[in-house]
Amino acid sequence: MRQSMSPAAALFAIMTFCGSLGSAPAKAGPALLFDAGNGQVLYAEDADNQWHPASLTKIMTAYLAFQAIKAGKMTLDSKIPCTEAAHAQPPSKVGLPIGAEMTMELALQALIVKSANDVAVMLAEAISGSEAAFVADMNTTARRLGMTRTHFSNPNGLPAADQVTTARDLAKLSRAIAREFPEHAHRWSAPEVRIGNIRLRSHNALLKTFEGADGLKTGFICDSGFNVVASATRDGRRLMAVVLGEPTGHERAVRAASLLEHGFQSYDWKSLFTTVSTVDSMPMPADAKSVMTVRETVLAWECGTRRRGRAVANAKRLKAKAALVRAKANAAKESPAAGAPGAAGPTNATAPVSAKPATKSAATPAATQQKVLPAPATKAQ
Repeated sequence: MRQSMSPAAALFAIMTFCGSLGSAPAKAGPALLFDAGNGQVLYAEDADNQWHPASLTKIMTAYLAFQAIKAGKMTLDSKIPCTEAAHAQPPSKVGLPIGAEMTMELALQALIVKSANDVAVMLAEAISGSEAAFVADMNTTARRLGMTRTHFSNPNGLPAADQVTTARDLAKLSRAIAREFPEHAHRWSAPEVRIGNIRLRSHNALLKTFEGADGLKTGFICDSGFNVVASATRDGRRLMAVVLGEPTGHERAVRAASLLEHGFQSYDWKSLFTTVSTVDSMPMPADAKSVMTVRETVLAWECGTRRRGRAVANAKRLKAKAALVRAKANAAKESPAAGAPGAAGPTNATAPVSAKPATKSAATPAATQQKVLPAPATKAQ
């Protein structure tokens, strides 16, 4: 049984946590930490700013699939076909040939764990008759759940200018799916899925590295950065963290883990000494922003930024090496061996030894950014 923290210890943890947030990059994305049961907000940062959901869209796709099963419209054994439209979707995908089928059971696993874009379209067409009809159902459901700043354009989260959501709206959706469909909870906590002889692993690193982690979903496109709705349960209390717009998958996991750990350590203290605000009652700021892109801050090969980052690092490395060579040459000229009058012995020690560490720092910007939040006992993925 975990022991509750004293108010003093909890206050120290909160101050430490908030101090680390204060040193975060200026372009850090929205974040929201809340109790999945009662909706109590434990931390919020730009929670109503619009953002591209990327594959977090598939949480809504799964919601409508679960709803169709509960209504008896489909069963887990129902076969859903791969159409031409589904087959044409870009990765991440399962890659079934046109006309092939898979069960609803396997499709849900592929959707949630693999984040398969083709399977999202297969489910949409099977449930609503067409992708367009399914998207209309997604938006109707979003309005019913109170997702007032959300609009869906496709069932998989692939880039679309008008496909937007917020951290608060994703919190409402995640609470609803946990509350209404507990029989499917195991799907969100699965670290991998097997399709035939192929093992496909989840992109949610917390499932293997964070105590009590049990969901939900990650997402990434260049304009959104790395997103996640992370969930964990300890001592019967389930917390969820929405993190949007991180520059790498590792920093996404670190920030989500830090938020969740902060929540578990400070929950009792906040309940005693702060005014309770919920996902539904939290005031919306008048200056909530519309959607933006973080493409330039993302480090990913598919966005072209990882190559650019490496090129810049290489240029700095060569520049530092050239400076070191020049420094050694100047030192040699001043040494007695070079016949310099009044030289005081070898001067290699005067070379700019800081050039090499500076190169290392420039080559690994993510390493310095990881100091933004205190990382729990997680390993990088």
